Amino acid sequence: MTFTTNETSKQALQKFQGFDVDTQLAILWFGYLDIKDQLTPANATSAQEEAAALYHAILAMPKEQQLQAQRDIASRADTDISRAYKAVSSSSKLDVWLRLAQGMDKGEIITVPSDYQLPAETNDFVAQIKQLDFEERINFTRSAVIEMGAK
Repeated sequence: MTFTTNETSKQALQKFQGFDVDTQLAILWFGYLDIKDQLTPANATSAQEEAAALYHAILAMPKEQQLQAQRDIASRADTDISRAYKAVSSSSKLDVWLRLAQGMDKGEIITVPSDYQLPAETNDFVAQIKQLDFEERINFTRSAVIEMGAK
């Protein structure tokens, strides 16, 4: 299932899925930083509860395990956290990543190192994403994260 509605978004999603897991995680982080001031989450209570449960499970982990949990979800590994993620609704999945990004912003969740630079091969991709309007960026992100979680 995808939520992308235009060809640019669909092409961007295919490119995103071709990047390695750490690059995908960094793109999600930088994407959040780019639009965080415009975000006004309004998910159903059930989606918020599912997302909160997963977020708190990751929050309770030591920092390196927090990173591994995110890698497991993004790489669709067959782990407990990745299976739990796969079982929640698409709205909850988007909310999990929002909560993780907000947790990184607050220093609760392991962050992308401050000196991290995206690989050069992502430059065109990032420029393509920045051309999307806000709703398309949200739809792109939802489409990217909905595919994550255990296979």
